[in-house]
Amino acid sequence: MKAVMPLAGKGTRLRPHTLHTPKGLMKVAGKPVLSFLMDDLVALGVEEMVFIVGYLRDEMREWIEREYPNVRGHYVVQEVQDGTAGAVALAEPYIDEEVIVAFPDAVFEVDYGMIARLGEESSGLIWAKVVEDYQRYGVIVTDDDGNMAQIIEKPSEPISKLANIGLYYIRDHELLFRGVRHTLAAGPGKQGEFFLTDAFQYMVDHGAKLVPAPVEGFWDAGKPETLIETNQHLIEGELGGVDPSASVEGAELVEPVRIEVDVVVRGGTIGPGVTLEAGARVEGSTLVSSVVGPGAVIENSDLHDSIVGAHSVIKSASGSMSVADHSRFEGA
Repeated sequence: MKAVMPLAGKGTRLRPHTLHTPKGLMKVAGKPVLSFLMDDLVALGVEEMVFIVGYLRDEMREWIEREYPNVRGHYVVQEVQDGTAGAVALAEPYIDEEVIVAFPDAVFEVDYGMIARLGEESSGLIWAKVVEDYQRYGVIVTDDDGNMAQIIEKPSEPISKLANIGLYYIRDHELLFRGVRHTLAAGPGKQGEFFLTDAFQYMVDHGAKLVPAPVEGFWDAGKPETLIETNQHLIEGELGGVDPSASVEGAELVEPVRIEVDVVVRGGTIGPGVTLEAGARVEGSTLVSSVVGPGAVIENSDLHDSIVGAHSVIKSASGSMSVADHSRFEGA
């Protein structure tokens, strides 16, 4: 089994943090978002992956090769951002067997064991969950047997609230890429993009059985507010806690928190929902629902729902803020 991961996006909703950091390398609970998916795929036995890269491609490749040296990676540049089908089409020369296609803008909690249990008559799995904001997703309409009958991209009417989350297992890779080529030949859809969901519809229309699979957890990290929510969720579990090397004096810690190696906290209140990355220093401040990058300094501030970049210096600030690495802010 191989994997395809589109990583070419600019992450504009996460600016200014993504001006110098690829979207997939933004951290939650001290780990790059992409690493959660990569760890799952490696544990599943996937050794060969196709990375569709573009924006900050060198930084992305350098990180993957350093952190996952045993993964055989192919890096294909998507010069034009023309949609999800356009991205996946670039992987075709490297895919000659069953494949996982994943859009790593989120942390997925799914049962990958369903792949091994999938019946021989089925062509693949589409992990999906019920949502209320169905207009943001490709939604799935099922037939009487529970298989996908239709998939409709970002509907204006609630034809279904079963949304695909951007994670797929496809056994019939040849039919997948026939569908992708058909989609590209048919011309772009909404907003001038080619949607991978149209390729899945082609597969179903040509006899494939695609099975919607339940999602245990789906934690988006593509916007500041959802990244902060995802961080809080993850540190509620085993990724939370205080590193023994951290120095915390005269401060109240309200769980969940994640306080990493060599962090210094003097006074104030930290938490809930706060990650302080390695070497950060916080004095006389209250932080709630925030992610503070490595080496950042925060003094005499009252912050909530904030992302503070690495090695930034924040003094006498209040409210919510989102500042890039190496920034400096000093309030009145």
